[in-house]
Parts: sequence; C-alpha cells; structure tokens
Amino acid sequence: MEMPIYLFTGFLEAGKTKMMHETLADTRFQEKERTLILLCEEGIEEPDPTEYSGDVRVITVESELDITPENLTKWAKASNCQRILIEYNGMWQLATLYNNMPEDWFVYQEVLCIDSTTFATYNANMRQLVFDKLSSCSVVFFNRCDDNTDIMALHSAARAVARNLPIVYEYVDGRIQADEIEDPLPFDIDAPVIEIEDRDYAIWYRDMAEDMDKYVGKTLKFKGIVARDKSMKSNAFAFGRMVMTCCAEDTTFHGVVCVCNEAVPYENASWLTVTATLAKEKHKLYRGVGPVLHVLTAEKAVAPDPEVATFN
Repeated sequence: MEMPIYLFTGFLEAGKTKMMHETLADTRFQEKERTLILLCEEGIEEPDPTEYSGDVRVITVESELDITPENLTKWAKASNCQRILIEYNGMWQLATLYNNMPEDWFVYQEVLCIDSTTFATYNANMRQLVFDKLSSCSVVFFNRCDDNTDIMALHSAARAVARNLPIVYEYVDGRIQADEIEDPLPFDIDAPVIEIEDRDYAIWYRDMAEDMDKYVGKTLKFKGIVARDKSMKSNAFAFGRMVMTCCAEDTTFHGVVCVCNEAVPYENASWLTVTATLAKEKHKLYRGVGPVLHVLTAEKAVAPDPEVATFN
C-alpha cells in the first residue's frame, strides 16, 4: 500500500510552515488519518499537533545525513501513520530525500514556497539550490508580494527552469493570483522548417521534451555536435548541445538520435547544421520511445559562441 507524501520545500522563513498549517486545517484534508510531520528545518513558526484534528505527530530531523531508508521507515512505523507531511530544509538537496524514500512512498504533491522579497538574492547566490527546488515541484507559491513586486522577474525565473510549472502569487493583503502570463516560443512552430537559433536550443529542447507530440512530423533546422556511439548503427548518431541548466557544474549533453539514409561520414564532436524531420520511435539509446530525427541535409558548421546553451 502506498504511503502518500506531501512535500513542502523552500528556504528558511519562506512560509513552508504556514502553508503546511493551512493544508492540515483545510476541511478537505481533515480526514481522520494518522499523520506524521517530518520537520527538517526549525523556523520561527513550528507546527503544533494539538491545533489539528486527528492524530498528528511531529518528528524533527536534525541532519541531512539522517535522511536514510532505515530512518524514514522507522519513523513511519513508530507513528503508525497513514500519510506524511515533510517540511524540507531548503539547504538540502532533494535528491537526498528522493533517493532514500522507501519504495512504497509516493509524493502526492510537492509545493515550493518562495519569499518574493528575498528570492533575487537566493537566485543570484544559491542558483543550484533554487534550480533544485523549482525543477521538481508541482506548484510554486511566491508569497509576500505587493503592488511593487516585479511579477515578470519571478515568472521568468520560474519558467527558465520549467515551462509548464503552475505559478501562484500571494499578496500581503490576502489576494491570490494565478500566473497567466503567456510565453510565446522564440521560433515559429508552424513554419515549413522550424529554425532554431543557437541562443534558443535549450528552450527548444526543454519544450520538445515536455511536449514531444507537437513536434512529430515537423521539420527542424538547428546546429549541434555529433556524438558517435559504438552501440549505434553506422547510419545513426546522437546530435545536440551541451546545456547548462543552472550553473557550470550542472552542464550535460542534451541531444536526440539522428538517423541518415547511409553510413555517417561525420567525425565525433564535429559541428553540423542539420535539417531533419522528427519522429517518435523506439530506439535502444532511449531504452524505449523517444525523439528520432530523420536527416534530410547535414552541413559542416562553425561552433556557436558560446558553445554551451543556456535558458537565458
């Protein structure tokens, strides 16, 4: 039987405890289920089990090193809980939790709380931790907004990580505003040939990965590097760019499989401009179904400046 997990993330004093309190106080949530709260960060406000209906218990987790499968299983069994709420420490990597959760734990919702008045500082100085929280959350709440808050800056920062992430702005006067800002793609998806500029590769790749079906049957043209793999047939190669998602330490190759009509004459790591039609097919490189580009033309190209693609 799955253990439902409700995960609240964000930095110190970002409003996680308040959000968790409102969740527990919500009449739609007040089922008589035994609830365990794992408190991974001590702030000004702390959850008081006596304030909630039902059986609610709180365990304080002192260190990221304490997030182990053994401890998580032990705490759940000791409380005999039926659901778990976790207030996670903003300075801890979420991979620590996800990699150590027991197999029957299921994250039902991951809510990110961000103080809009301090977000710019965190985003400038702790970008990797900000990216870590934005990249996996179900929804982000920017709280403590007022009429002087630069909503577009908050919106752009969140969208740079996840294009379809639901965003909510909570104002100090109690107003709640859902983000409805439209983000047009920087290229024409209805063009006979969708031309991806060097600066837009990361945006295209993310959009394609999130909604591959809308590119199936489309012809694309973009620049990338050849990545030969001995396990692939002689007429196939991986093609793409190095992409920096949040910082230099988080730079990886983002590419797709290319298939030609004949053996590939291109050297490994060479730059090409490829025009190809995208299909959704099985390929062993994906260990399943993924995007496959059927090459129409390929020409040698000069490396872009910078060579690493970003979301900026």
